[in-house]
Amino acid sequence: MDLQKPPAASPAQPPAQTPEGCLVVAIRLPVRIVVLVLVVPVRMAWDALVVVGRFLRDTVLRPLGRALLWLGKALFVWPLIGLWRYVVVPAGRALGWLGHVLLVVPVVWFYGCVLTPVGHGIAWLARGTGVGLAWVYARVLTPVGHGIAWLARGTGVGLAWVYARVLTPVGQVVLWLLKGIGAVLAAVGFGAYTAVAWLVRYLVVVPARCVYEWILAPVGRAIAWCGRGVWLGLGMLARGTGLVLYWTTRVLVVLPALALWRWVLAPVGRFLAVVAREVGDALGHAWRIAGRISLAVGRFLGTLFRWIFVEPVRWVYRTVLTPVGHVVRDAVLRPAARAARSVGRATWQTLAAARETARQARADVRRMLFGEPKKPEAVVRREPSAAETRTLGRSTTALTKD
Repeated sequence: MDLQKPPAASPAQPPAQTPEGCLVVAIRLPVRIVVLVLVVPVRMAWDALVVVGRFLRDTVLRPLGRALLWLGKALFVWPLIGLWRYVVVPAGRALGWLGHVLLVVPVVWFYGCVLTPVGHGIAWLARGTGVGLAWVYARVLTPVGHGIAWLARGTGVGLAWVYARVLTPVGQVVLWLLKGIGAVLAAVGFGAYTAVAWLVRYLVVVPARCVYEWILAPVGRAIAWCGRGVWLGLGMLARGTGLVLYWTTRVLVVLPALALWRWVLAPVGRFLAVVAREVGDALGHAWRIAGRISLAVGRFLGTLFRWIFVEPVRWVYRTVLTPVGHVVRDAVLRPAARAARSVGRATWQTLAAARETARQARADVRRMLFGEPKKPEAVVRREPSAAETRTLGRSTTALTKD
């Protein structure tokens, strides 16, 4: 008995890889080379399309979409909002007020001033009619009912005497006669039934039993034995035919098909599966390598573009345009700006003096025509003295005094 357990496989260990045959290794290298040669142009074209698409999205499509969005809002959303806010809502409120005035108020008035008094009148009439019916019931119908009940009680006593003294003896006599007639008929019927049963037993049942036991049963057993024999013969014939067809089909169809599957289709399928798997792996590997190559080519082209175009432009901007711009700024723009500011300041002062002169001229003309204007009286706003103390009955507070 083995008392030591086998070492458990560690879950961190990767599963053991199945060894690959020489056919797989022989197929892998040429397939990967061919696929790499075919995939690299496709990957570079794809990366170029991606770059162009991103450039178009950032520079053309996104601004165009924003412009179309603003245009859609300006043409559809804002007019609809204005139509709803300034046309539909006021029209709805006006229609609501009109419906309230034309429908609700007349209906409420009709209910309160017409239907309610009519309903009260009908209720009063109904109460009066109910009182009259109650009087008729108490004064007329109740005495009539008592009289009918008294007559019914008197009639019932007479009917009870007739039932006890006349109908009961007659019924007992009729019942005794019916019992006697029934006993006679029962005796006669039992005798006739016994005779008929004896005749049926010995004229029908006994001969039929003899015919069944001595004729029909042996004939039926013989027919059943013959049927079982025919069924067994047919079964053996069908079994033999089935065996012949089974072996014929097995030899002519199944065994060739099995050999074809085992020795032709299965190896070809395995080979095609290996080729398809290697092609798929080669495509993935080639796509990744093509991505690296495309990235390197893109970086090289970017560096080349920077060296050929960006760096010369930057050097020209820094070494030529910037000093020229500084010279133009210091020698032309700043003096021109100072001159423009001085001209503007002089113009503003001239305009201010002209406005002040015009204001004084208007004031002089107004004084000559209408005289000196009245000066407003000065209002003394000060705190009350110690003698004038603040009270509740006087307006001597700082906020309420004149």
